[in-house]
Amino acid sequence: MSTEIVIDEQSKKMIVSSSPHIFDNTSISKIMWTVTLTLLPAVIFAIFHFGMSAFVTLAVGSLSAVLFEAITQKILKKKITVSDGSAFLCGLLLAMCLPPGVPVFVPIVGSFVAIVIAKHSMGGLGFNIFNPAHIGRAVLMASWPVLMTTWTNMGPKVDVITGATPLNILKQDGYGALIQVFGNQTEMYKSMFLGFRNGSIGETSVVLLVLGGLFLIYKRYIDWTVPVVMIATVGALTWIFGPQGLFTGDPLFHMMAGGLIIGAFFMATDMVTTPITRKGKLIFAAGAGALTVLIRLVGGYPEGVCYSILLMNCVTPLIDRYIQPAQYGRK
Repeated sequence: MSTEIVIDEQSKKMIVSSSPHIFDNTSISKIMWTVTLTLLPAVIFAIFHFGMSAFVTLAVGSLSAVLFEAITQKILKKKITVSDGSAFLCGLLLAMCLPPGVPVFVPIVGSFVAIVIAKHSMGGLGFNIFNPAHIGRAVLMASWPVLMTTWTNMGPKVDVITGATPLNILKQDGYGALIQVFGNQTEMYKSMFLGFRNGSIGETSVVLLVLGGLFLIYKRYIDWTVPVVMIATVGALTWIFGPQGLFTGDPLFHMMAGGLIIGAFFMATDMVTTPITRKGKLIFAAGAGALTVLIRLVGGYPEGVCYSILLMNCVTPLIDRYIQPAQYGRK
């Protein structure tokens, strides 16, 4: 361990500090609002794609989360920190995981659960063990399963699929019926990549979400290990365990379907609820990907991203306990 002696010019005092000696202007507020900005293209597309119903859900989810954070901190006599953007981002991510056209009370209840129960009941930002947005979504799914699994064509660009997401069609009718809905496989890939399909508000446009995620990797706000490994695991396993036997699956479809992209880049990379080390992140991401495939192919739900991430959140402390970086000077 090295030490550094710094002379404070104002107090003329010598300050001795231990390593590491890192100085950075990155703050929680800067990270949170940057992540929010990277989601903005997908948000704008969602409003264009689904119509004003999506805008209402997104606005209500974000603003109610901010309001619940301020009220909770006021009651707990803590400093009100809504300006750091964490509550706004949590509410926005929650709303992006909801179907368009849900009643207004749905994002409000979800934001309450995410902020008050999943976040502040555990001590606030930095102390929660579960991703708050996904806890909110999981509670909504358990409370109003019909509302959370009903997609209605609200905008001018979603008539390609009527009343069901691609994963729902695959689960209920099989891969052949899915191809028939889009016309052919190429059109299916194109629609899913660009976002012209049914689904939750913020999960449809793969290209916009990936671009936002790549920017966060470039800024080093998230580690590339988690999204790459999680998405690759889903692709590999769905290809191996295909509907017609081994190695007959469609990995490209499964990598673009559902909430995998937004979950891998913006949920599974949460700094608080994911492991610290690179090796730990790899285990976390591979586990989340495998659980996603297990739920999609075997479970009752067509989608498993939300639950897979929450389940891996449970084992994050265990991963951090046994996967630790080597101490300096030791092998």
